[in-house]
Amino acid sequence: MTALRVVLGVAGASGAALGLSVARQLSRLGVEIDLVTSRAAERTLKAECEEGAYDTLRALATRTHAIDNIGASIASGSVPTSGMIVAPCSMRSLAAIANGMDDNLLTRAAGVQLKERRRLILLTREAPLTLAHLKNMIAVTEMGAIILPPVPAFYLKPESVSDIVDQIAARAIDLLGVTPPVANPWVDTAGK
Repeated sequence: MTALRVVLGVAGASGAALGLSVARQLSRLGVEIDLVTSRAAERTLKAECEEGAYDTLRALATRTHAIDNIGASIASGSVPTSGMIVAPCSMRSLAAIANGMDDNLLTRAAGVQLKERRRLILLTREAPLTLAHLKNMIAVTEMGAIILPPVPAFYLKPESVSDIVDQIAARAIDLLGVTPPVANPWVDTAGK
């Protein structure tokens, strides 16, 4: 049996720890990771995460691809993958995906997921949202992508930012639908 293979895109929006958590959790699950990061993501990882976070992210990947390598394997629908997560997803990347602007490997790989009818999970990061952002979210949703804003699951009573980040990353992985659930579920304590 072939190992699961997931594309992980990390765009330059704030929330770089989300991409790192997705990679850590996919790696623990034995999932092969094809990583593509924007240049802005490299900068954001260095600014927001622990020392060496970018190197850690790359080490967790099975394969890393340069953002400008549109000849990479993940740029073709003939290469089977189990879907793609963009964590975080900048508004620039969202706009490019929504409008079919496959101008770099991250947006091309996302476009491939859509055309092949594979799951594409976008952890969009911006607030407040403009009408352009909302229209782009509608467009990608109509194409089959899933928008997952990184909103904390307050009902789980997280004790740290890390708890919040890990839960959101786990929800993204669960939305791919290719592994057993990893996110902590809602538990109805009132019905006891």
